[in-house]
Amino acid sequence: MQDPTQASKTVIITGSTSGLGYYCAEAIARSGQDWHIIIASHNLSRVEEAVRTLMAETEYSNIEGMALDLASLASVRQFAQDFITGERPPLQAIVCNAGIQIVSDTRYTEDGFEMTFGVNHLGHFLLVNLLLPQMSDRSRIVFVSSDVHNPDANTGMPNPQYQDAKLLAFPDNNDNDTDIGNTGRGRYTTSKLCNILCTYELSRRLQKQQSNITVNAFNPGLMLDTKLARDYSEAELSALITTTSQSVMENARDSKAMGSALARLILDSSLNQVTGKYFDGLEEIQSSAESYDEKKASELWESSARLIELSPKEATLLN
Repeated sequence: MQDPTQASKTVIITGSTSGLGYYCAEAIARSGQDWHIIIASHNLSRVEEAVRTLMAETEYSNIEGMALDLASLASVRQFAQDFITGERPPLQAIVCNAGIQIVSDTRYTEDGFEMTFGVNHLGHFLLVNLLLPQMSDRSRIVFVSSDVHNPDANTGMPNPQYQDAKLLAFPDNNDNDTDIGNTGRGRYTTSKLCNILCTYELSRRLQKQQSNITVNAFNPGLMLDTKLARDYSEAELSALITTTSQSVMENARDSKAMGSALARLILDSSLNQVTGKYFDGLEEIQSSAESYDEKKASELWESSARLIELSPKEATLLN
């Protein structure tokens, strides 16, 4: 770990050993704003390699790697404890970037939750709740979502199907036998809807407490140079490309450029009081109609807290 006295504030970026999260970290390192950057991911060897590469490429030394497995509630709690007990600058930003998409079968987290929902939503939900008391005034939280949450975006992906959080955590596998690929893609789009529902609900709860912490969601768009589709077979990937509209394919984005756009939500002083919004790259736009359903957002929040057994001490925003 580098000397934290060289920085004035800390940012945690999940899933930042490559792709979008890595380039977000790179942009922050080059910003000249004296951040202590934490690269958080489950593969510690890749974390350490990413830290070394970032330091070399940016000539910025205040970068630290920490192990964080979002598929394990125990790992998330250990990460939070290690952060709290360490000597670092005040926590001023969390970028919930890590995400997976599983289309080959149904997998489960260490705690028995369906993997896509467990990692993309529940792991981040716990992480943010545990670290909220550590966040300084005017801190920022960003959830990386996707335009696949929106049926009107014509992404070629199945529409999200949100009923309740418990069903997402413990799906009925009887409907998975005929087309697990389509089911897996649907779980992914639904998890991305959950990211936005969680963003808006957290923003509302913080405003109710008159907190100056802001929470926004970010859509990087289709990026062909990431590892998100690593669980796809060649046939499945070909089918996805075939069903994706030509306009979406033509407007595919570069992960380095989107990493800079994501970093902007942390760095830009003009966004100091912007909260509960959805950004498509650099542009603030409307998310799907369903994402503004406050009843669903509240149900997701309350049910998620029960699923991960958030203690009264941890649940500072439960009520």
